[in-house]
Amino acid sequence: MAEYEMVREIQNLCPNNQMRDIFFDEVETDDPVAYVQAFLKGKAVEISSESLENGAVTVYASCDGLTQKFVFTPL
Repeated sequence: MAEYEMVREIQNLCPNNQMRDIFFDEVETDDPVAYVQAFLKGKAVEISSESLENGAVTVYASCDGLTQKFVFTPL
């Protein structure tokens, strides 16, 4: 399994607050998209992703009106 540093960004929809909630974690997975699907299991989620040449993967998830961004960077 590959090891990644995962950064999870959640947009803040509160008026007059432009800050984002940001969480950091180290995860092991062979498929970052499947990891996000399992992480948000049981919810109606629309997912898209993009891979970079350096091995990083960015996964965008739209869930319950919130857009979340998961950035997986290889360790």
